[in-house]
Amino acid sequence: MQPITVFRARKILTMSRSQPEATHVAVRDGRVLAVGDLQRVAAWGAYTLDERFAGQVLMPGLVEGHAHLTAGGLAQFAYVGFHPRPAPAGFSWPGCRSVDAVVAQLREAEARLAGDAGRPLLAWGFDPIFFGTERISCEHLDRVSRQRPVVILHASHHLLSVNSAALRAAGIDRDSEIEGVARFANGEPSGELREFAAMFPVLRLIGNGFRAAGTSETGMRLFGELAQRAGVTTSADFGNDPSEEGYAVLQRVTGEDAYPVRLVPGAMSLHGDVSMQEHAQKLRQRMAANTDKLRYGIVKLFADGSIQGFSARLRWPGYYNGHANGIWNTAPQQLARAIDYFHGEGFHLHIHANGDEATEVALDALQATLAKHPRADHRHTLQHCQMADEALLRRMAALGVCANLFTNHLYYWGDAHHDQTMGPDRAHRLNPCASALRLGVPLAIHSDAPITPLAPLFTAWCAVNRVTSSGRVLGADERIGVADALRTITLGAAYTLGLDRDIGSIDIGKRADFCVLDDDPTAVEPMALKDLRVAGTVLGGRATGMA
Repeated sequence: MQPITVFRARKILTMSRSQPEATHVAVRDGRVLAVGDLQRVAAWGAYTLDERFAGQVLMPGLVEGHAHLTAGGLAQFAYVGFHPRPAPAGFSWPGCRSVDAVVAQLREAEARLAGDAGRPLLAWGFDPIFFGTERISCEHLDRVSRQRPVVILHASHHLLSVNSAALRAAGIDRDSEIEGVARFANGEPSGELREFAAMFPVLRLIGNGFRAAGTSETGMRLFGELAQRAGVTTSADFGNDPSEEGYAVLQRVTGEDAYPVRLVPGAMSLHGDVSMQEHAQKLRQRMAANTDKLRYGIVKLFADGSIQGFSARLRWPGYYNGHANGIWNTAPQQLARAIDYFHGEGFHLHIHANGDEATEVALDALQATLAKHPRADHRHTLQHCQMADEALLRRMAALGVCANLFTNHLYYWGDAHHDQTMGPDRAHRLNPCASALRLGVPLAIHSDAPITPLAPLFTAWCAVNRVTSSGRVLGADERIGVADALRTITLGAAYTLGLDRDIGSIDIGKRADFCVLDDDPTAVEPMALKDLRVAGTVLGGRATGMA
């Protein structure tokens, strides 16, 4: 048994309704032993008083309920996104505000590869929706190189843009019959590849370098640094490298005492040649080796694609600008079979469903399987679920289905949704946090990093203020208060991951995981929430500091 350490803070926000605030927390064996004032926590016996946080505010370690380890791995490649972006080590990448700026950034990156002629040039973060009608094509990217494959992963991760060399090497030409291959008027591939079937030949060509980079040792350490700077002590990883090599790296790095974040992988199913039965068997094997910092048990399923990529599935009246409806990454019948199988096997399901048609199809399947195989407290979660109306939310509440809403979309793509994808009416109810809470849907919110930056306080700011990047307030009636928003990035997210017994609040018996802030988020103006400085984190009672 370890000795007791008592941390003193200016204020402790516990997220526990029975005791919302305190000044001291006692920790033993990596868990919270007592919370309150000094007299109360001292009753447990001899202790060491640690006053390093005496002038600061502690709250539970922030929980990122939907992110990807690629947020660290992608830091190794060229960034060509529209918005400036925080990077590891505390600096920021500038935004590329035109296609010419993207090409210029890629030329600089290509020059750095001059000594490695066979290596593909990988980049990420691009989104054509910010450039009006102009789509980046292989003709643009051929200006970067005509010999070296150039591959850009879009911001949504649901599209690629590639040059002619990449198309040739992947075997994609005018005769390829693959859904999602965009074409010029003459029938030749334009270099834009939408969703998994179209992207797969290129991803195979590059060894799936984007995802594999996330579970590289370098990528994992960069992710740990990003999480630490954001105050995150537990994060989902909902797109991890399923290989044995990637799993070995996860085990090794999370097994280090100094690694600053707990990881909850969501094992992706229905992609590749692995059957559902084989997937379940492998997942059980990994669950048997779970640790307090690496916990398997979630199955990740995909329904549709990306709203801003026009590959999400929308109900009538469809896309506001008349674009054709999106792509099923998993056909409805196949999705229903997968939901029925994995639910029947006792797994916890997290289902990607962006558009309202996809949400409805996922709920239809969940309702059918729950009728056949009732299970209390299953906590199946719809991820993103951005276009849910009140009827869909009521169904979720009735079925015990959780929502993890992608509130960062309000800032980054709110204007595009208002003007292009779904139109003003549906955009005003985008990511309806207030309605979800009012109707009793268990709620979390997330960044989907690296789609948007890993920064739960910014994610909470989006839910509280609902301000777009142009300054428009989008759906004022769907705003929630600061207290509710903080709950969604702590206990709410922990609940959707099935970890609320261990994390999410500063309560007796839970992991001693804390986020250290210089200021009190409940005392600042709501518009200042995103600007609060994270001073450090504590994981299992061990202060990790800042990188």
